[in-house]
Amino acid sequence: MAIRRALSGRIMDPTPVVGARYMSSWWRSVQPAPKDPILGVTEAFLADPDPDKINVGVGAYRDDNGKPVVLECVREAERRIAGNLNMEYLPMGGSVNMVEETLKLAYGENSELIKDRRIAAVQALSGTGACRLLADFQKRFCPESQIYIPVPTWSNHHSIWRDAQVPQKTYHYYHPESKGLDFAAMIDDIKNAPNGSFFLLHACAHNPTGVDPTEEQWREISHHIKVKGHFPFFDMAYQGFASGDPERDAKSIRIFLEDGHHIGIAQSYAKNMGLYGQRVGCLSVLCEDEKQAVAVKSQLQQLARPMYSNPPVHGALIVSMILGDPDLKKLWLKEVKVMADRIIGMRTALRGNLEKLGSPLSWQHITNQIGMFCYSGMTPEQVDRLTNEFHIYMTRNGRISMAGVTTGNVEYLANAIHQVTKSA
Repeated sequence: MAIRRALSGRIMDPTPVVGARYMSSWWRSVQPAPKDPILGVTEAFLADPDPDKINVGVGAYRDDNGKPVVLECVREAERRIAGNLNMEYLPMGGSVNMVEETLKLAYGENSELIKDRRIAAVQALSGTGACRLLADFQKRFCPESQIYIPVPTWSNHHSIWRDAQVPQKTYHYYHPESKGLDFAAMIDDIKNAPNGSFFLLHACAHNPTGVDPTEEQWREISHHIKVKGHFPFFDMAYQGFASGDPERDAKSIRIFLEDGHHIGIAQSYAKNMGLYGQRVGCLSVLCEDEKQAVAVKSQLQQLARPMYSNPPVHGALIVSMILGDPDLKKLWLKEVKVMADRIIGMRTALRGNLEKLGSPLSWQHITNQIGMFCYSGMTPEQVDRLTNEFHIYMTRNGRISMAGVTTGNVEYLANAIHQVTKSA
């Protein structure tokens, strides 16, 4: 009884109560993030029970039956890897073999720049990770600089440089009326940008428009960027996948190298090897000499260390195996051309079907554009009609993923597009 009275009379420490209140309110201000527009398209598609539904929103290759593809060269590489190699940590800079083979694709098989060790390069978490590393590198070592990003671009580009706290500006790229390149305005923006700005360039198969400069236009772009002392950074997500020829798809980069630029490149094997989920890519920065390249690489590794420590090994082993083995590389070159040719064929078929239906609009831009995506020119309202009336799913900017177009659905897709655009 005395013990009970003693306990009831004791003053309790209020600190735990206050602490509990703070803990319960830590995340009250957090609101749901906006849905990713592309993933939202897929969610809506999957929820639709209609048997004729079509998904032309996702940027991942499909075969002519609409199924995901694993390349045979990848399967063979995995067979050789299985049970024969360890899964130890890679260095912070990633797989040396993978990086070396990747540089050859971008800079050339017999590049003097590679031989002179002037390129600082690290394995990255696909193209996204390569862009983020470069953005953080820019912020740390060029803190007063800004990045110029094309309008439009892959939406994640803006998020990457925003989160790296690099100031962003935009430059003209797409011309809505011609559905081609707004070349004159692009050149004006390059000329008018402050000297020493960073310019983000799509090396080939521009996402989302599929509009690429001609070789002559690339040469003029290179000239004006060099005159202004800008830093050209290429995002090359579609080498080989665009035209079927990796050398042709790297032409823009080779032009800049011929003109003596110091460039940066983000490379990815998501599209051209179908290694979407392996997150394997490379960031490279061309430097003055070997000594500078060593310093730059060491700083890129220091940026990677607190982000993810070191990159994953399996995808790097696959890429190294394919590009380092002459027979597997030959098979890959054959398979990547098959993918590119199917996309090109579907462009021709879609345009042909629209013209056969008597569309009053010109659809020449479908075949003029290149790569995974077609920037159709359809309005958000027309895209909404495609979804609501015909169960066709794509992003509201009118971007069609040509990978989702097959010989089995191209007529249906063309007819639906004709129905929503014929009165435009």
